[in-house]
Amino acid sequence: MLALVSLESLVPPRHPLRKMKPLVDGILKDLSPVFDTMYAADGRPSVPPERLLKAMVLMALFGVRSERLFCEQLGYNMLYRWFLDMDMTDKVFAPTVFTKNRERLMHHEVAALFLSSTVDSARDRGLLSSEHFSVDGTLIESWASMKSFRRKDDDDSDNNGFGDFKGKKRSNKTHESKTDPDSKLYRKGPGKEAKLCFMGHALMENRSGLVLDFELTEATGFAERDAAIEMLKRERRRRGNASKPRRLTLAADAAYDAREFVQRCRDLRVTPHVAQKKHSAIDRRTTAQPGYAISIRARRLVEKIFGWMKTAAAFRRTRFKGREKTAFAAGIVAASYNLLRLSNLSNPVSA
Repeated sequence: MLALVSLESLVPPRHPLRKMKPLVDGILKDLSPVFDTMYAADGRPSVPPERLLKAMVLMALFGVRSERLFCEQLGYNMLYRWFLDMDMTDKVFAPTVFTKNRERLMHHEVAALFLSSTVDSARDRGLLSSEHFSVDGTLIESWASMKSFRRKDDDDSDNNGFGDFKGKKRSNKTHESKTDPDSKLYRKGPGKEAKLCFMGHALMENRSGLVLDFELTEATGFAERDAAIEMLKRERRRRGNASKPRRLTLAADAAYDAREFVQRCRDLRVTPHVAQKKHSAIDRRTTAQPGYAISIRARRLVEKIFGWMKTAAAFRRTRFKGREKTAFAAGIVAASYNLLRLSNLSNPVSA
């Protein structure tokens, strides 16, 4: 029996990916000049980078835990094929395609450009706040076992005797993970267990809760405040070198209530709306303003970003070794979150 079926007819008319696909295609079309410089004009045909990025978006949206599993599902999942512009006869590419092309994509900073393009798309629709932002950080567990955290001078080939480390003092100064040296041992708070992890930082605009910037750093006690300043500097550079730039507001939790951080924000003409500690670095000149209470409420939206990344996108723990690869993956996941938000925000508001 011969049956003629199109992939378009198999996707429900109201499926969420129908609104997202035009957004992704438009953004990737704008990035075509970057992709053209990544590949030689001759040689064997390769999988288009647009298709690889769309595959990474699908992995984030559906929480696919590995590239090998995604390629397996691509063989029978018609929704994935439709989103990637593949027909039923196209062969499934091997998982090694991701590995071989990741270095090229990282070299051209495609993840940062992809995230920035989603922000530009939201700005064109009038969905972004131009003055009010929030920042926060979260821990992303590394792909390394605690057994790999050993003295720096230990022989990596000897794996015996490292399973029992009870009662032994270990610190990042004297020890490192033999699996992923970029990860650091960090404890989130009193009573919490120490884990090998990285720290992710998101700069969010307060109108629609979209990710403007995402930074991945080592897990240290100063990483949150330092990353926030770096993201603010990048936002200032994007706005241009005006002689007197517009003053912004930045909401954050009590971990950012430090005199040095508050002063650095003010040097950038940013008013810090941070939650106060007992001995706070801000006073009533800031907290008495009506905008302060609004910022404190709005900053909680950033938790939805981290919650989605860690649960729906399965990014509670990285699948990659090294800070650079993990940062690339985090940028794609953050861009996927923005695409999901943009597809849901169907009624633009005025700027």
